[in-house]
Amino acid sequence: MSDQFIGVKPVEERHRIDAGRLEDFLKRRVEGFRGPLTIEQFKGGQSNPTYRVSAGGKRYALRRKPPGKLLPSAHAVDREFKVIQALHKVGFPVAKPYVLCEDDAVIGTAFYLMDCVEGRILWDLALPGMQKAERRDIWEELNRVIALLHGVDYKAVGLADFGKAGNYIERQVGRWTKQYLASETARIEAMDNLIAWLPKNIPATDETAIVHGDYRLDNTVFHPTEPKLLAVLDWELSTLGDPLADFAYHCMPWHIPVASSRGIGGLPLEELGIPSEREYTELYFKRTGRKRVDPSVWDYYMAYNLFRIAAILQGIAKRVLDGTASSEHAREAGSRAPAMAELGWAQVEKILKRAN
Repeated sequence: MSDQFIGVKPVEERHRIDAGRLEDFLKRRVEGFRGPLTIEQFKGGQSNPTYRVSAGGKRYALRRKPPGKLLPSAHAVDREFKVIQALHKVGFPVAKPYVLCEDDAVIGTAFYLMDCVEGRILWDLALPGMQKAERRDIWEELNRVIALLHGVDYKAVGLADFGKAGNYIERQVGRWTKQYLASETARIEAMDNLIAWLPKNIPATDETAIVHGDYRLDNTVFHPTEPKLLAVLDWELSTLGDPLADFAYHCMPWHIPVASSRGIGGLPLEELGIPSEREYTELYFKRTGRKRVDPSVWDYYMAYNLFRIAAILQGIAKRVLDGTASSEHAREAGSRAPAMAELGWAQVEKILKRAN
């Protein structure tokens, strides 16, 4: 991965913030905050613009809703703040949150401020430049932290109202179908097939836990030199839901060809020190005490998640057309929607073949 997604850049004109208004607000609401401040924009991210705010010898991160017309329920920075606040209190690795502002008069849209966690954001799943043991340690740490998340008692941390318990997949398929149709720019046959098949074949497994919704390597910050995860980022899609669906999303890279920036399919995993999908899932089931599911159930979860990511990517493609996409690389991301849908339908075909 080149440095096109790493680090900061000058704030894009369409995402400019009134520094004076922001400074006045933060001085009133954040204990110890001292100006003057400088604002830079992080290069990565497709959805909510994220900024590095430097002030008083300290660095903060600011996440905001993008300006412009938005899809219903999308870009919920208030929900991000709520889950980060709850998890930080129990020692889960997230950035320390400071303040949520829902008054559009301050910088134009709702936002929240948190610590800027310094460390490594690793974009390339193959972890080039590392030794075999180092790669293994990174993947095992990713596994440990998602298992830890799914073990948090959501009621005890004050998140009983963060989502609905039960029927998670049914609700998610309905939600992403609506989001996809609202963003559709051209017909994708595989998406039409998935929209028809998924709601009729939902597995009868449905636990409830806090789910991240987008848990992947580049949404984490690792210690600068150790295989220790310091913070999980980007909680926009988090809710209460089926932990196995969340874990299956995290396991999608094994099903995506390495030619895609999101895949490790086809890599010499053993040679690199990266666990196989089987090893990785066994590690998760052992950590969480859950039983391994039937292969067709796992394939369903994978098909659902590939459908979901295709819907998300199609939303990015639509925002490119509308001029509201947060990243200069959004066009390339949006173009991957058809390929993800086709991979999802291929998982369904595996299920159908097994049934026959």
